Amino acid sequence: MAALDGKKILVIATNYGVEQDEIVVPTDQLRERGADVTVAAQESGSIQTLVGDKDPGKSVPSNTTIGSVSGAGDYDALVVPGGTINADTIRQDSDAVALVQAFADAGKPVAAICHGPWTLIEAGVVSGKTLTSFPSLQTDVRNAGGEWVDQEVQVDGGLITSRNPDDLPAFVDAIEHALTASA
Repeated sequence: MAALDGKKILVIATNYGVEQDEIVVPTDQLRERGADVTVAAQESGSIQTLVGDKDPGKSVPSNTTIGSVSGAGDYDALVVPGGTINADTIRQDSDAVALVQAFADAGKPVAAICHGPWTLIEAGVVSGKTLTSFPSLQTDVRNAGGEWVDQEVQVDGGLITSRNPDDLPAFVDAIEHALTASA
């Protein structure tokens, strides 16, 4: 039996601009650990990833659209990958912001990496919390009432955050830990 058997995880992203490794690595590794991972994009169809915000990466299939997700009730955790274009666009998507709020309100893990915490800021869930992110977001985190730290992974309550693709091993491990700690 795998560690995450029976756990359902939702990953949300735009159809263009997500950092390749920040969606591919967590999705693949969480599935390898037994999780049922659903990838929701803004529109039907595949997600065109980028490498370093500029070079074309892999195309990732989506299972559904963000607007079609009924809320946090069907899932155990939410993952928000980065990529500057992805993160800047998705934080302006009212359905994506509502999902972050719903997961946080339900006390379910919300994991965001790199520029992904912009959506957490937009959802109003960082006040009083300690987060990490890509360094350029530290002022945004502080302005939203959070504390910013420079470390590979930061867990505060249900929020799991990491800085960049180099932190993916710790990021994925923290998601697994959050989903198995109370099991």
